[in-house]
Amino acid sequence: MHILHVVQGYTPALGGTERLIQKVSEKLVERHGDRVTVFTTTAYNCELFWRRDQPQLPVGVEEINGVTVHRFPVFNRLNGVRRYLAGASYKFRLPYNDWLRALYNGPIIPQMPRAIARAGADVIAGSSFPLLHMHYMLWGGRRAGVPVVLHGGIHTADAFGFDRPMIYKAIRQADAYIANTRFEKEYLVEKQSIAEDKITVIGVGVDLELFARGNGRSLREYLGWNNAPIIAFVGQQVPHKGIDLIMQAMPAIWQNHPNACLLIAGAQTTFSATIQQWHNHLPPEQHQRVAILNNFPEEQKPDIFAAADMLVFPSGHESFGIVFLEAWAAQKPVIGSRIGAIPTVVDEGKDGLLTTHRDLNELIRAINTLLSNPALRHELGTNGYHKVRTHYTWDIVADKFRQVYTNVLSPLPTP
Repeated sequence: MHILHVVQGYTPALGGTERLIQKVSEKLVERHGDRVTVFTTTAYNCELFWRRDQPQLPVGVEEINGVTVHRFPVFNRLNGVRRYLAGASYKFRLPYNDWLRALYNGPIIPQMPRAIARAGADVIAGSSFPLLHMHYMLWGGRRAGVPVVLHGGIHTADAFGFDRPMIYKAIRQADAYIANTRFEKEYLVEKQSIAEDKITVIGVGVDLELFARGNGRSLREYLGWNNAPIIAFVGQQVPHKGIDLIMQAMPAIWQNHPNACLLIAGAQTTFSATIQQWHNHLPPEQHQRVAILNNFPEEQKPDIFAAADMLVFPSGHESFGIVFLEAWAAQKPVIGSRIGAIPTVVDEGKDGLLTTHRDLNELIRAINTLLSNPALRHELGTNGYHKVRTHYTWDIVADKFRQVYTNVLSPLPTP
């Protein structure tokens, strides 16, 4: 089978969607002998789609672990005009405001729809909304007469990004849709009138063997934290992930656990300057109990989770939250927000704790609870590990993706 995957970024770009498409692509080559091509951008992160000052990868074609990767340049000029039109049209609910918002988000790649149509793929699939390349897949697929599978990652709490009729029209037009969670499927069926049989819930995956090799001791020694309890945030350094709430919580945490340490690890964005400024203004004793690992290599992630005592990830815009699986793969407990899809991923009280979104006092109580109770940390982390081993290895996830692709190529006959 020749599979064309279309995605906003691809390794070495960082991000949950980027990682998902990379691992599924590589597993399809490795386990099934499929030919997999990826069309993507030159971006390390999505800010390149509207900011010209962002670093980027070279345009061109390369092979990575058996996958052929085409990187396309993006149009990222007229940012001020695009932002104004998107914001004003949405504020006043003008006609086609969803398309103006999509043009602001990008990626604007005029040559991609034609390239998709000419790729010679048996099936076209990719991720994720609300980005513009999702529509390129439909345009290219219709032109080539090739089935299209969309993996959208709907963030229902993000109205500006996902309150767009064009998104749900695209899902109706696609041959199949892959949802991350039951919450996402129920939302699409009940709120957007998408046919239930079009949607398959799969989720994302994690490499258990990779995380089993994590060396937490070496990272602890490097940071000078040795046996101190470590609270970890791992993810892109963007405001909606809730890093600011963790920063606000730390003074209260230090009152009860003065030796607690905070590790912030993830890809830098424009918000990173705010994090650094907060760190710089901490008193010396607390300053040394915070470390920021910017743009760390993927191979360092197992060491980060091995070193941590817990993952704290109070994000409000997650279609799944692969970072929860990564923490569980290292047998560590998690704290997340009780919002959107997250309660369908984290079983509250069984493999993690949940707090009301943006409730600072609840977050402080949850962190203090885990810091004070090593037995509870062990229980939650162990339960999470068993969940991952049963449902979320990359082999399991890739095979489920491929079954969806097979189904759209050989649809069941209509009775």
